[in-house]
Amino acid sequence: TALRRHVDALQNEGLLEAREANGPKRRGRPAREWVLTDRGHRALVSDYDHLAGEALRFLGATAGPDAVTAFAEHRAADLENRYAERIATAGDDSASRATALVEALNADGFAASARPVGAADGPLTGVQLCQGHCPVQHVAAEFPQFCEAETEAFSRLLGVHVQRLATLAHGDHVCTTFVPTPTTSTPTSERA
Repeated sequence: TALRRHVDALQNEGLLEAREANGPKRRGRPAREWVLTDRGHRALVSDYDHLAGEALRFLGATAGPDAVTAFAEHRAADLENRYAERIATAGDDSASRATALVEALNADGFAASARPVGAADGPLTGVQLCQGHCPVQHVAAEFPQFCEAETEAFSRLLGVHVQRLATLAHGDHVCTTFVPTPTTSTPTSERA
């Protein structure tokens, strides 16, 4: 009851919004997922965002846009180096590696989750990796190189080409990345 009062207060202040939960339907009240609104994300902003944006604009103006890209790639490489061992121990399976990536992201405060998507015998089977928090969200809105570098790092870490579907920097409520997983369906020629 106390938790519900806090959630209701955050919703009344416009900081949270309810969405219908994805996944299997269960008994009882309809499940809800709570996500931060744009106002909620802005409430988390500190003055560091402004300082980082100012520093990147200065870097771009004095050293050129390639310097901003190089910095974004350097930052993503650091993330990749920190996560590599943890993900390598998950094995070769894309889904297991994605789960290990989620654990690493959560340890860094990204509020990450993963869920399987697509039919098991369908052509687009994979894992939907979501990040509910991004420490560079506001900077990445102006400098998309950060999202691009992170996506490339995810591809290298997971060993498959991933596709970024949505980002907090573009106003979506989460960053969403599709991680393909191999299908195990039998080719048509072998079914006969």
